[in-house]
Amino acid sequence: MASVSIIIPTYNEEKLIERTLNQFSDSFKKKFDAEVIVSDGGSRDGTLSRINGAADKIVEHDKSYKQNISDGRNKGFEVSTGDVLIFLNADTSLHDKEAFMEKVLEIMKNDDCLAVACRVKVFPEEEKLSDRLFHFFYNNYVRFLNFAVMGMGRGECHIIRRDAFEKAKGYNTDFSAGEDFDLYKRINKFGKILYRGDLVVYESPRRYRKYGYARVFYDWAKNSIWITLFKKSLSKEWEAVR
Repeated sequence: MASVSIIIPTYNEEKLIERTLNQFSDSFKKKFDAEVIVSDGGSRDGTLSRINGAADKIVEHDKSYKQNISDGRNKGFEVSTGDVLIFLNADTSLHDKEAFMEKVLEIMKNDDCLAVACRVKVFPEEEKLSDRLFHFFYNNYVRFLNFAVMGMGRGECHIIRRDAFEKAKGYNTDFSAGEDFDLYKRINKFGKILYRGDLVVYESPRRYRKYGYARVFYDWAKNSIWITLFKKSLSKEWEAVR
């Protein structure tokens, strides 16, 4: 069975990091030969104190520059050992985590599959009609891109074979936004990316609540277009919403 590295970048995530980490019990990690890595970008709140031994490895950013999420993910990868990499945002949880992992490992037995895109929803207890409508549209948009046009994966959860990640040279740290779109687009040049609607992850709706779906979609779209046309992100910084 392939080994798994679950890599979680954090920055001032004291409100949600325990919820995210507590899904991965010792028995779960033993069953799936999984390690959990937190890559912290220099949190100034109680993020690190709330980990309480739930992570197998912690990488702390100690440089003078402000780390972006691409750099954080890459730094987590550098200390990882897994054959399969699962990059999760710090506000993300898996639906039926054991079934989720079993499906991922089964998919990754196919050497032709280099990466997987998941279906994303908001936390069930916070879901509104607007959340269901938007995510129905956007998940099917991701499905279409992977089927007909190019690779696409939402940054809430990236599932990637280690060798494919290495071949693509990881996330582009020059991008402050759109790094998730860019990585899957590059991986797609090497082989197959699958969209799996039966692999569901939940995220906090905090960004949608602050800015609304129209603004969030506009920010995503403009950076994706800019990256495609000019090989750089339009946003100079992706604001953290906590």
